[in-house]
Amino acid sequence: MNRKFLAAIAIAAGTALGGYAKEEVIMTVNGTDVSRSEFEYLYHKNQQQQVDPLTLEEYAEMFKIYKLKVADALDQRLDTLPSFVSEMKQYRSDLAAPYLTDSTYLNSLVQEAFERSREEVEAFHIMLSKGRTPEENRAERAKADSIRQALLTGADFAALAKQYSVDRGSNDRGGRMGYITEGRFPYAFEKAAFTLKPGEISEIVESPQGYHVLKGGKHRAARGTVLAEHIMKMVPQDASADIDAKAKAEIDSIYKVVCANPEKFEDLARQLSDDKGSGRNGGKLNWFGAGMMVEPFDSASFAIAVGEISTPVRSQFGWHVIKKLDARGPESLEQLKPAMLQRITSQNDERSLLIRKNLISKLAKKHKGKLNDKNVDLICNDVLKSGMDSAWNAKVRDAAGYGAIEIANVGKKKYSLADWAIPHTAVTISDGETASEQLRRMLEFYLGNLLVEEEENWLEANEKGYANLLNEYREGSLLYEASVRRVWDKAAKDTEGLNRYFETHRSDYAWQKPHAKGILVQASTDSVADEIKGRLKEMKDESELKNIRKHYVGKATIEPILMEQGQNGMVDNIMFGGDPVKPNNKRYTTYFLWNPRLLNAPESMTDVKGLVTGDYQNQLESDWVEELKAKYPVTVNSKVLKKVK
Repeated sequence: MNRKFLAAIAIAAGTALGGYAKEEVIMTVNGTDVSRSEFEYLYHKNQQQQVDPLTLEEYAEMFKIYKLKVADALDQRLDTLPSFVSEMKQYRSDLAAPYLTDSTYLNSLVQEAFERSREEVEAFHIMLSKGRTPEENRAERAKADSIRQALLTGADFAALAKQYSVDRGSNDRGGRMGYITEGRFPYAFEKAAFTLKPGEISEIVESPQGYHVLKGGKHRAARGTVLAEHIMKMVPQDASADIDAKAKAEIDSIYKVVCANPEKFEDLARQLSDDKGSGRNGGKLNWFGAGMMVEPFDSASFAIAVGEISTPVRSQFGWHVIKKLDARGPESLEQLKPAMLQRITSQNDERSLLIRKNLISKLAKKHKGKLNDKNVDLICNDVLKSGMDSAWNAKVRDAAGYGAIEIANVGKKKYSLADWAIPHTAVTISDGETASEQLRRMLEFYLGNLLVEEEENWLEANEKGYANLLNEYREGSLLYEASVRRVWDKAAKDTEGLNRYFETHRSDYAWQKPHAKGILVQASTDSVADEIKGRLKEMKDESELKNIRKHYVGKATIEPILMEQGQNGMVDNIMFGGDPVKPNNKRYTTYFLWNPRLLNAPESMTDVKGLVTGDYQNQLESDWVEELKAKYPVTVNSKVLKKVK
């Protein structure tokens, strides 16, 4: 993208905007009018970017040439290239994003998250894992609903959590997760945990991990975050009482040592802690808040004072002694907002769907868009019976048959099932219920995309800033692609053309100082040097040099050189009478120059290929411009041009 902008930045241009009142035409290029406002926008932008601004007349001439190149690109149908179409679609979408952002709604989600960050809530849950098939998922959800119904009629939450919950971190504690903070769990789970009253039972909450039934717990003010280090003696799951007692005795012994001499804490963590990850760092952990560590490690870390060492604490992983290093209070809205915005708008967060839903709702009203609910119900009911198989996919692509069913409209534009299906990869879902639910979501998403596209069209027709930038990028990209084909790539690949140009202009490339040319060899020993001389003597042309260099890797360096006096001490010694030198690489003790020549001018085009390529590009550019001037008519309205400020 940046390279293309550089190619177009000086003279980039847009097209006249149909949504505005008819404007004065400043010039017409190949039958296409250019408005005064378009020209002025780009002229002023150019003037701000140039160290030495062009005069109006100079810029007008450059602008005209630019438009001629764009006209040529359009004649070549470069705007129909799949890569160009895809790139423009993405840029159009990216450019529209700020216009599509509902800052009021987004800020309301941030405010909601911030208010939750002011407190911690005690969370209890019973979790059932998702299955591998839709049928298993429905069974697990039904099981969760049965558990919920039992709780509503008075069943003991702790007992059911211990019996059914798959969350090992909380099931043996009656489903108690401890106190949690905002931003640590999926949005639906967090919302339920923070809004339930103490003792209240939630609806079934679905997360990516499973199905949850929550019980409301206590609320307390947020405590901020803690920096701590610890030493742990691990106790495996289902370990015997003797193993647990042995670990307890070891941690008690460590506790006595660190209480007597706290400075030994980090050394002992490195030597004795079974948490090897933190042990390598003296037991130090990252900053953590409520709910980020298992209980009772969490509570113990917050309970002790900074610099204090806890008594041994038993967690599900084993025994710990904890030293508190620092503590911070809750952060302000200003501090939290950037991270909250990033999290809320992430595609992994449920709130990104809420943001899109809010946007689509507004666009549906603005552009009068909706699904044809009756037909969508009909199609989804069909899928419910048989799923989405190859036969169904073929049927919906039949634009004259089943695919002709109208599924949506945006304003007066109507869209059929085939309109949705044909551009997309066929989806196969055998389970009817899952297929029906998925199809409805896909059609809703399709309507959303149609509405966003309609809004982008509206922006292009009604928002000058959007339209100017979009067309500036579009025409800059076309110019870039046309220039690559007509000038840059052609010059780089046209070896015959480069040679012809060099021979015609050979005198332009004479050197002011003589250049030494040859193959510089640095060898590890004299015998290696002699061996290489023999290989070079047998070499027919320099295309064989690559294999010779490969053969002597580690024993010698073999490089073609072309340089003036003063650029290399070894070359100066051999060709310009300089003093002997030691090679920079100490492994190579001897050096020589094979086939040395002292030249006052280049032998061939390759000696000055960079210069020749640049000049040849300029020649191709000049020829192209003359061709364009002859090919495409241009008229300039001088009266309108004089009005430009």
